[in-house]
Amino acid sequence: MDFYQLAESALRTSDVESKATAISTLMRYCNTGEDRAEEGFVAKRFKTPSYAEFCRIVPPRELPKRRRFDTTEGLARLLHSIVHIEYSAIDLALDAVYRFPDMPTAFRHDWLEVAADEVRHFRMLRDILESLGYRYGDFPVHLGLFDAADHTAGDVLKRMAVVPRHYEATGLDVNPQIMRKLRPFATRLEVEEVLGALELIYREEIEHVRKGDYWFRYCCAERGLEPASTFRRILDYYALRKGNRSVLNVPARQAAGFSCSELRDLGAESCED
Repeated sequence: MDFYQLAESALRTSDVESKATAISTLMRYCNTGEDRAEEGFVAKRFKTPSYAEFCRIVPPRELPKRRRFDTTEGLARLLHSIVHIEYSAIDLALDAVYRFPDMPTAFRHDWLEVAADEVRHFRMLRDILESLGYRYGDFPVHLGLFDAADHTAGDVLKRMAVVPRHYEATGLDVNPQIMRKLRPFATRLEVEEVLGALELIYREEIEHVRKGDYWFRYCCAERGLEPASTFRRILDYYALRKGNRSVLNVPARQAAGFSCSELRDLGAESCED
């Protein structure tokens, strides 16, 4: 099985341990320079995500609100939504590896590292969810990140702008807010474990966004495009700026590569270079 056949297999399987094994093997391909696509290779478009085998998919508006973190079910619903994001993030990273064979080997290496991180994040949160008596798939989910990948499947520049630089960067904004809401309940062991996992994920996601920022700027340079205005145009094309109501996490976004001028344009009240 060659590099791209294995990457496709990893994307199609719903078994996270199989994905993890494939990621390790794909990394070895990269390290030995055997990650080039055969002539005529065309990445396939997937009609459904791999989690469709065990998750009930609903429109976002049909997802119940998550409010009661002081109950086991309320905490489980919150945790399930984050587990779903982490599972989706595994496939997003793998899809970047699989879908853009003309990018340098370093690109595939970076996103395989991200995929491996996301597997570890998923396992941590899944184990806590199961300790509460629930499993991934017990609550409905939506297709948001799968749709984002599908809509940007034809252009690596748009993929880097929309997925790491928008959605994952928005995660940097939201993560501290979730932790603040959970801290009043940290006397419960499960909540303390969730907070520990979220803190680790938060630190590592900054590096994931930074990698997306690097490759976004790489693509802009290749095409002779100015990054800030290009990013703004892509967000407007997908109507993403008006849908983001989060308070920007300026320090985290700066650490991930955003400039103050970009952050002010996105709505930051203050920013120091």
